[in-house]
Amino acid sequence: MFFALLFRLKYIHRWGLMRNFRIENVSEHSLEVAIVAHALAEIGVAYFDRGYSPADIALLAIYHDVSEIFTGDMPSPIKYRTEEMKKSYKSIEHEAEANLLSLLPDKLQKNYAELIGQNADSSEHKIIKAADRLCAYIKCVEETNSGNREFSKAEEEIYKTLDTGGLEELKYFVDNFLPYFKNTIDEM
Repeated sequence: MFFALLFRLKYIHRWGLMRNFRIENVSEHSLEVAIVAHALAEIGVAYFDRGYSPADIALLAIYHDVSEIFTGDMPSPIKYRTEEMKKSYKSIEHEAEANLLSLLPDKLQKNYAELIGQNADSSEHKIIKAADRLCAYIKCVEETNSGNREFSKAEEEIYKTLDTGGLEELKYFVDNFLPYFKNTIDEM
């Protein structure tokens, strides 16, 4: 049942409070976060002598939102409104993760627990969080480029968060790769 549920992530829509020109689902979001997290890790290794394993980070990123199979995609303005809401949602996420893991045979649970129950203080998790924010920003750019003003404020607000955390890898990506997301195919 575990794997069948994971394949249902494609039915969970993101950005539920916003009018979307193009609906994004959790499955495609997870792939995009994995691509960007892998890139951030590769940048960290190549330019900043980090000891990351880019492949491991990409794999962790694939699983970063699997609890949403039970919780759905809770909009950030609600999820992070107060510290109490944030703690409550984290508790719900952990319960959903435990429930999901319980659907695996005992011999597989430990390995998948390492993928699903990620350590929020680890350097890998910080890379994945940065990739998650970058992907949210890119979604906003795609929507505003399509003329959807609904995402204009979110684009501004999320962009402000991209320079926090002191991740040199993130700054490198923002400076060298992010501008191209505003281009049309003919401009690339």
